[in-house]
Amino acid sequence: MPATDVLSRALDAPGDPYVRLLPPAVSELLRTLAAPPRLAAHLRLVHDVAHDLADRLAGYCPGLEFDREAVLFGAATHDIGKAVHTAELSGPGSAHEPTGRELLLAHGFPAHLARFAATHATWHGGSVSIEELLVSTADKVWKGKRVQDLEDLLVDRLAEATGAERWAAYLDLDGVLGRIAEEADGRLAFQAAFPVYA
Repeated sequence: MPATDVLSRALDAPGDPYVRLLPPAVSELLRTLAAPPRLAAHLRLVHDVAHDLADRLAGYCPGLEFDREAVLFGAATHDIGKAVHTAELSGPGSAHEPTGRELLLAHGFPAHLARFAATHATWHGGSVSIEELLVSTADKVWKGKRVQDLEDLLVDRLAEATGAERWAAYLDLDGVLGRIAEEADGRLAFQAAFPVYA
């Protein structure tokens, strides 16, 4: 099967259960870059989880204000730099982070959206936004991974935004992330169905 057909399947296949499509501008960029199919599948999955996370948090924490569209875009593009640093699709590395930001900027995306490509793996420090925490969380929980220090930062923001006791915010977030993590096996199978290299 030609590489473009495999990439098209990664971008357009419905999945079982259904996996939301990426924003059209992101899909077009991935096609332009002839991105690896596994990368396209991964970005779809993290984007899909970010949708669920945003929806569920809106239900549990109506006082939490965040830029939903920025979170969804950040989740959809967080690893875009791996289109250049393809070895990082199957091994460690962080070269894709600044490269991803620069790639998005070079293709006309604004800096406030391109930043997620560079910040999704770092959530320490006082200047991390709630949007960055949500993208980082989606990037972990899609595969069932729970990261305590990341979740602690998110709990603090939830408690502050809602005025809830910290333990109550923790229980709400734990419930949300637990339900998302329960579906990790299906997501991992969807991603594994696409090759790293077409």
